[in-house]
Amino acid sequence: MKKLLLLIILISYSFSSCEKDDICDANTPTTPRLIIEFYDNDNRVNKKNITNLSILGDGLTTDILFTTGSKIQVPLQLTTTSTTYSFTLNATNPNPALIFKDILQFNYSTKTVYVSRACGYKILFDLNNDSALPNPFVLNDDPAVTNGKWIKDIVVEKFNLETENETHIKIYF
Repeated sequence: MKKLLLLIILISYSFSSCEKDDICDANTPTTPRLIIEFYDNDNRVNKKNITNLSILGDGLTTDILFTTGSKIQVPLQLTTTSTTYSFTLNATNPNPALIFKDILQFNYSTKTVYVSRACGYKILFDLNNDSALPNPFVLNDDPAVTNGKWIKDIVVEKFNLETENETHIKIYF
């Protein structure tokens, strides 16, 4: 009887050290990307499709995005407080006179948030919204410039980037 009791205790002790499998659910919100929507500058309530938009990150040689549509998602750098992209409209047009390129820099602060043991941490971004900080965006290396080669206006809709369910930036062209 003592051997049976000892065997039961040993078996239960061995199972008590098992850990359950931690798997991060694919629906768990992680580090959000910047959501940009494009609008018609002449009729500012109408979304406008972009044609052959190429987005190249500063210091990269390969486009991070090449698309056509009215909405894009771009990642922000996690280890710095700014990210610079080259936005080229009509990038594949054989006529160089019809290719338009604007440089857009986003300025922000970051906050690390614990999600769970399975998912780890995520980074949240806050686009600068304080006059003591650099503008939340800089167009073509000049904070005072609001008109670009093809970008006519930029409006920050949401300064806090916590999810990818909402538009953060509207670009009018």
